[in-house]
Amino acid sequence: MKRREFVTLLGGAAAWPLAAVSQQSSLPVIGYLHPSAPEPYAYQVAAFRKGLGEMGLAEGRNVAIEFRWAYNNLARLPDLAAELVRRRVDLLATPGSPAAALAAKAATSTIPIVFTASVDPVEIGLVASLNRPGGNITGLTDMQVEIIPKRLGLLRDLLPGAKRFGLLINPNFPGVESTVRELQRAAAAVESQVEALTASTAEEIDSVYAGLAHKQIEAVIVAPDTLFNSRRVQLITLAVRYAVPVIYTGRAYVEIGGLMSYGSDPVERNRQAGLYASRILKGEKPADLPILRPTKFEFVINQQTAKLLGLPLSPKLFALADEIIE
Repeated sequence: MKRREFVTLLGGAAAWPLAAVSQQSSLPVIGYLHPSAPEPYAYQVAAFRKGLGEMGLAEGRNVAIEFRWAYNNLARLPDLAAELVRRRVDLLATPGSPAAALAAKAATSTIPIVFTASVDPVEIGLVASLNRPGGNITGLTDMQVEIIPKRLGLLRDLLPGAKRFGLLINPNFPGVESTVRELQRAAAAVESQVEALTASTAEEIDSVYAGLAHKQIEAVIVAPDTLFNSRRVQLITLAVRYAVPVIYTGRAYVEIGGLMSYGSDPVERNRQAGLYASRILKGEKPADLPILRPTKFEFVINQQTAKLLGLPLSPKLFALADEIIE
């Protein structure tokens, strides 16, 4: 595939012919605001388009999408959101990050917004309640804060004697305090300790892993964040280099060599976001659409990585796993 075709596939409007842009000017426009880069999230964009398609909306035929990517610079999100508002898009979609959703909410109180967020949207002020969000915004939460103690439990099943765990977290992530607090509470209940390991750049991620042995960290939990999702290869390479067991937020890590993951399905989450966007464009009000929560979580293990790290997998872990990647 040629690079031009690849960029177009990912939603790079700049690569479209001028005639195509003109042709789409009369279509309803979705402004798609994302804090990261297109390439790592192509599969999520495809899932969002699938959700639109299930409701009869096809990009270029009866709906247009304008993409804005912040390339992991969260400070750009307010300007990108304001740009889409000035463009007078018909709907703002902010999948993948509560930071993008907060930027969109600050930019407009009238244009409908559909978000996906990994933290409680009520706690960070996105919506009034889960059942009746109110205002111009609705979406989905994948309950990352609620399930993070489960990740700790799975690591303890893998390493029964471990007492010191690290939580890799971006300090700029909305909801960081509640995430750390919830995990530390869960750790204290099983007489373990959790230390927050903060990183907001690739260089800081390197430094965190280099210092794990000095801190006597025995295993790491990676918190939800678009920066970490976009640096999956780096994180997995470092985990192998420093021989540290790590549990991640989703199967995309494990498929390329990560040890374990526990979380909901991001493809399904983005498909649902596409469905919600379609319903709103067809006339429903965001205030009347409840915040959706996942009903299924999956635990995935990469058996080859476990062998590489010299970690025996107990019968209990095999029984708990939804999938073992060999």
